[in-house]
Parts: sequence; C-alpha cells; structure tokens
Amino acid sequence: MGMLRKAKMAPLEDRMQKELAARREAAERDPFGFADYDHAQAEIGGYANYSYWGSTFRAFLKNRAALTLLIVLALLVGFTLIQPALPNQYVAGQIINHPTTGVQLSNVSPSSTTVKAHAKAGTQLIVTSWQDDKWAAVSNVLQNLKARTAFTILEYGEAYCKVDLNGQIGYVKNDFSTKLKLPEDPSATPYESRSNFAIKLYSAPDDYTNNGDPLFVKKEYLDISGDHAVTKADCDLHILPSTAPFLFGTNNLGQDLWALVWRGTRTSLFIGFTVAVIEALVGIVIGVLWGYVRKLDRLLTAVYNVVDNIPTTIVLILIAYIMRPGIRTLIFAMCLTGWVGMARFIRNQIIIIRDRDYNLASRCLGTKTYRIVMRNLLPYLVSVITMRMALAIPGAIGSEVFITYIGLGLPVSIPSLGNLINAGRKLISTSQSYQLVFPTVVLSVITISFYMIGNAFADAADPKNHV
Repeated sequence: MGMLRKAKMAPLEDRMQKELAARREAAERDPFGFADYDHAQAEIGGYANYSYWGSTFRAFLKNRAALTLLIVLALLVGFTLIQPALPNQYVAGQIINHPTTGVQLSNVSPSSTTVKAHAKAGTQLIVTSWQDDKWAAVSNVLQNLKARTAFTILEYGEAYCKVDLNGQIGYVKNDFSTKLKLPEDPSATPYESRSNFAIKLYSAPDDYTNNGDPLFVKKEYLDISGDHAVTKADCDLHILPSTAPFLFGTNNLGQDLWALVWRGTRTSLFIGFTVAVIEALVGIVIGVLWGYVRKLDRLLTAVYNVVDNIPTTIVLILIAYIMRPGIRTLIFAMCLTGWVGMARFIRNQIIIIRDRDYNLASRCLGTKTYRIVMRNLLPYLVSVITMRMALAIPGAIGSEVFITYIGLGLPVSIPSLGNLINAGRKLISTSQSYQLVFPTVVLSVITISFYMIGNAFADAADPKNHV
C-alpha cells in the first residue's frame, strides 16, 4: 500500500515543485506584484484521485462473503423476472389435469423429467386415446377387476403373478394392497385364487400407468394395430404429453410449484422493494426536518411517541382485517408505521452533525436549508440509509409471511412466499413436505443476502472506514 500511495503522489509532488519554482521566479522579477489565482492550481495540493463512491465500492468488494451473496441475489432476482419467458414453463396457478381422465395431477413429487416408466422393445400396450400427431395415451391395463373376482394363477411371482381370467392371460400385482388368496405353497401352480380388493389385470409384469391413469408415448415408437400397439424400440412413458418437468413437484390442487414459487417471489420482492422505498422517502424527509428544524422537534417527537408505542403487529392485523385483502393493503399497513425507525436514525445522526463548523459557516453565508441538507448532511447518512433499506426489504417480506400465516394476508389466488409457506407448513410431517421446503429456502436466501449485503455496504459507506 505504501509503494502504491507513493507512486500516486509522485506526479502531484512534481507538479507542486514546478509550480513553486515558477512562483519564485515570478517573485524575483516583481517582488511586489499580485499573484494570479488559479482554481485548478489551488486544488493541486489535494489528493485528486480520491472518490467517495470509488472508495466505498473498493471497500465493499473486499468483503468476499457479501460479494458472493450479492451475485447470488442478483442471479435469483434476474431469474425470477425472466422465468415466465423460459421454454417449458407452466403458468403459475394453472391447475394441471390429466388430458384423458381429467384427474388433477396432485402432489406429484419433484423431478427433472416427466418420464414415469421405461418400456422395452416389444412391450404390448393398449392405446386409450390419440392426443395429437405426436403423442398417444397408452397403458397396459387389460381389465379393472372387482374385489373377489376369481382367476387361475399360472405362475407365482413375488411382485406379479401370471393369471388366466376366463381364457385371457395377464398379470396381477402380488402385494399388501391386493391381498391375493394363496395356498400354503404358492409355487405349486396352477390353482384358483382371488383378491380381497379391486385389482387390475396387466398385459405385462409391469404397471405402465400413473396411479391408474394412462401414460403418454411418442407415436414414432409404436407399431399400432387398432387399439393395440407394440413398442418398436426402448422408449419412455410420460405422465403428460410433454417434456416440461415438475422441478418442485405439484401441490394438492395440481399446480406447478416451480412456477408458483417464482411468481410468489416476484410478488414478495415487489412488496419488499415498494415498502423499503416508501419507508426510506418518508423516513428521510421527516427525519431531516425533525433533526435540523428545531421548531418542529417537539411536534415530531410527540408524533413519534404516539406511533412508536402502537405495536406494529397490532397495526398490521387491524389494517389487514378492516381493508380489503390485497397487495395495496399490505403495503399501506407496513408503511403506516415502518417509517418510524428510519426517521429516528436520521434525526439522531443529524443532531450530531448539524452544528459542526461547516454547517454553521453555510448558514452564516446564507446557504438555503435544502442545499445544506443535500450537500452537508445527507452524504454522511448514506450508510444508515443503506442499512435501513437493506433490512426493510426482508422485514417487509417477513411481515407478509406473518400476516398470511394468521390468515389475514394476500388471498390464495395471489401467489406469494407467505401463501406458499402457509400452505406447506400443514404438510411438514408428510411426504409432501417439499411444498414447504422450496419456498422457505428461497425466503431464507433473500433474507440472509439482504442482511449481509446491507451490513457490508453500510460499513463500506462509512467515511470513518475510508483511507
């Protein structure tokens, strides 16, 4: 650092020496003459390479953790904005039904593919419908058998048994869900049997369905004859006539959780940024007037005491209960008392610096109040403002989650992180706990990132930390 500083100062010192030498020569020629004033030369002794914002950003970039989180946050926000325009995306909130049965695809586990099963070449399938020119709906269910239907077991298997049902050969599952009636030695075939429950008769010892619903295969893989088909080669069977996966799974309504999470993130970030900007503007204006204009101190202190003594939670609940649920209502409720913290910080900082020599000199010279505020006061408050705004964004998102959690937040028709977390918390002890995990992870990343970045930038913006 010392060598670098010397290298930067060397050109300035050379210029100063040359200027002094020129002035000495001028003084020798005319000892009683007036020296010319040059504004640029008057500043030559200052460190011209210093920049407040340049120094602030250099200090911030030295914090590797905050810089990493800034990149992560920028990527997350950017992806949130462009996600709807990406290919193979479902519409947020759209209920996805099975094209042939109309059954909702509820609680589908997260997956990177829509492939449900793999069929080998020569597999016999039944075509249930034609979806379009590319896809066919198929299954290998020959019949749906009622409970206690009798059939003959020809070959016993641990997973499937080969059976004869009135001359029709097929396979039935052999597990706890069927409870086949079996003799003491099941391998001694053939023998009569039946199932205690409704059961399906399959054309092969595999279940090529999605909980009984047909699967979809591209027609190019099928050799079709009437309603029957044989696979020409090994192929994939999909739960939908599409390759767009459910990366985060689906909820109990059959909505794509991936699209819902990013739509909810956009909604929550919009609320957070809007609340942070409004709180900053109102808080800065009131804080500056409160701290600098002495005549307003008693009035604004009384207003502060009244507003600050009302619990924020009570205000949020009352406003959300009285007004119509929606984004505007939440923003209004949060901003109603959110400016108090910013105004208090601004006021305290201005009281500290308002009577310093440079401010007194500005007032004596007749400088207007707004110019003193903009040029003399606010630059010293950048770190405080930055910190408060950075914390206001995750704070607003957290308030939205809380209000939604108690049932007074956004309606279910508007996806938000609060709505998703509120719905997912009911499934925390079930196999659908992923519906809570994904929105919670996104919320945690946003909250931690803003907190760390705000702290780091506030420290970097503090003039005390500049060299």
